Amino acid sequence: MQVLEKKLSVRRCLTFVTGLVECLCFAGAMFGWASLVFVLKEDGYFSSLCFNTTGVNNTQILDCSAQDEQFSLIFTIASFMNNFLTLPNGFLFDHFGTTVARLFAIFLYTTGTLMVALSSPALPYLLFPALPFVAVGGILFLITNMQVGNLFGSHRSTIINLYNGAFDSSSALFLIIKLLHESGISLRAAFLFLSACSIFHILRTFFLLPRNFIPHPLPDHYAYGVSCGALETISSEVTVNGGEHTAVEDTLFTKDVLFKQNKTFRECLVSRFFVGHLLWLSVMQLRHYLFIGTLNPMLLRLTEGDSSLVSRYTNAFAFTQLCAVLCAPWNGLIMDRHRGKPRVAGETEHEADLRASVLSLFLTALQCMLFSLCASTSYLPLQYFTFVLQVLNRSFLYGGIAAFISVAFPSCHFGKLYGLGMALSASFSLLQYPCFALVNGPLGGDPLYVNISLTLLSLLAFIHPLSVYLHCRKLASQRDKTKTTTSSS
Repeated sequence: MQVLEKKLSVRRCLTFVTGLVECLCFAGAMFGWASLVFVLKEDGYFSSLCFNTTGVNNTQILDCSAQDEQFSLIFTIASFMNNFLTLPNGFLFDHFGTTVARLFAIFLYTTGTLMVALSSPALPYLLFPALPFVAVGGILFLITNMQVGNLFGSHRSTIINLYNGAFDSSSALFLIIKLLHESGISLRAAFLFLSACSIFHILRTFFLLPRNFIPHPLPDHYAYGVSCGALETISSEVTVNGGEHTAVEDTLFTKDVLFKQNKTFRECLVSRFFVGHLLWLSVMQLRHYLFIGTLNPMLLRLTEGDSSLVSRYTNAFAFTQLCAVLCAPWNGLIMDRHRGKPRVAGETEHEADLRASVLSLFLTALQCMLFSLCASTSYLPLQYFTFVLQVLNRSFLYGGIAAFISVAFPSCHFGKLYGLGMALSASFSLLQYPCFALVNGPLGGDPLYVNISLTLLSLLAFIHPLSVYLHCRKLASQRDKTKTTTSSS
């Protein structure tokens, strides 16, 4: 039995490590767009849209604003599809299980990387379907990997946050492609290699992940994947004797808070918590997407077209993205800081979780405001600090989305609320393209007024933590009144 336990433990560790590699090296590559744009421009994609124009003192300058607009449109479509399709992807995962969802993700990701490999300056429009395919396949990798936290009990939340951080850090993949391109490796060769990596994803799907779901709580001697001998026997025994766990297999986040389960999906949807959370997510996500999508034109403007400086700052931005995997667990520690400590008399676990989330929500909104202020400043060296704030805020933002929904709403509605929230926020993020067109058109390339507007818009994110704080204070006040009434009677 000890030998079997050891084999199960080794398999779980392999599942965790390979899942981390998958999220870190593939899942969120699309967010390294700024590095890929640099390579695409070097190779001459959409270069036919550039034209000579007369500048100051009758000097001839190359105007590539139409080229930048095409790249911005590609990123807008990809980022929209990445979020909007989270809802149907969630339903696909819930209905058909891990294997089917991952095979679909592998198909999309491999098709996307092959289309980039087959694209060329003569066929640049292949990028329009390619990047959305890579983005949607990547987010499905993340969704199917988050359940791995269920294998590790008390470390479940840490692993989920770590995977989200690894997803953010994987944007450095396009930096590696940029550095390889500068060393003489073609874009086609790099993306053909990424396509060949689908073998790794397929092997993980069949050998290191279950066909359906990883349940929580985890049954004793739980086995999964393609096994042989005694491991299969144990898995069969768990299936027969562990029937009480099947009801929870379809739910990734399970909380035994009975009074929360009374809420219907519609009640959750129209609650001020969900509306506030959606506003909190939407305004900050728009700021991040616009910053990533317009980073290359912004650096060109601040460096006055110095390509070596643009390359240096693009590399610095991509390197800071690697730190997301280190920043992500901090938010989880803030939200879990009350666990293991005695609660106030009469305070429920749900109320304690909400109270602990206030600081996380507030810090995330504060980080976004500071990030937006720095991004609005036309001082080139300050952008190093902007990059640091951006990766820190993005880590807190995406880790906080799932964490708050899991503590504020019934677990049976988690997937639907998470997917719907991401889908609705994706619709709001489409505003990034009109903003970019406004800067390039009427504003003559100066983004100052758009940046000021987005900074003011980011102040709306403070409404959500304030609302949750006031709710917690109201509950505490009601608890004190009840205690006073009981003692006086």
